[in-house]
Amino acid sequence: MTAPEADLTGWSAAPFTAGGYTHDVYRKGKGPGVVLIPEIPGIHPGVLALGNHLVDNGFTVAIPSLFGEPGRPISPGYVLPTIARACVAREFAAFATDKQRPVSVFLRALARDLKASAGGKGVGVIGQCFTGGFALAAAVDDSVLAPVLSQPSLPLPLTPKQRRDAGVSRVELDVFADRAANDGLCAMGLRFSEDKMSPGERFKTLKERLGDAFEVIEIPSGAGNEHGFSKAAHSVLTDEVRELEGHPAYEARKRVVEFLTQRLS
Repeated sequence: MTAPEADLTGWSAAPFTAGGYTHDVYRKGKGPGVVLIPEIPGIHPGVLALGNHLVDNGFTVAIPSLFGEPGRPISPGYVLPTIARACVAREFAAFATDKQRPVSVFLRALARDLKASAGGKGVGVIGQCFTGGFALAAAVDDSVLAPVLSQPSLPLPLTPKQRRDAGVSRVELDVFADRAANDGLCAMGLRFSEDKMSPGERFKTLKERLGDAFEVIEIPSGAGNEHGFSKAAHSVLTDEVRELEGHPAYEARKRVVEFLTQRLS
């Protein structure tokens, strides 16, 4: 069995501008809003399948096309140049620690726009891989009630300091912590145990700062793990999902839907 995939059927695209940046945003569905931020290399078939799954579970989904070619399948010749371009883009500040990334302003504005159009008391934001920490940065805005950080990989974990970094600025993390303490806001974090791109030290930093307001799902991927995940397993909600009851990535995806439903309904 392979991971679920989908194409662009049923998705409508329109440009959205905020914070000095313009990106096409793909929308679909009815119900409370969820901003689904794609992973590298972009809105690939696995991301679209996740978007469709959220739509099927009663959400309005908005996917900003921050990089790559929407709908294009993953391949090494596609991934590597996309990573190279994203790493040097000022919008993402891929190597910086304690950094408020410019893309966060765009995403907060998109969250507010989605809340206004979809209705409801607020929206969820799912970030993945390169964009994982952007979900927490977006939750500085009051419109965001349910941030999900799936295998957050920025800043790129090349040094001990980068591995420990929360992926957001201290100011942003303080704002979220205040919202958690005063308004009951919570976040979710997902990773594979042996994922070097999304280091465990990063979740330790967030857990120490946020306590029970940060729910962690860590899927074992070490040698001899029950479900045969490789040490390179990375994409919890897309590439590693197998739609089988009891499969850890499938169960993690179910928990994300439950979290969004609880927080947004």
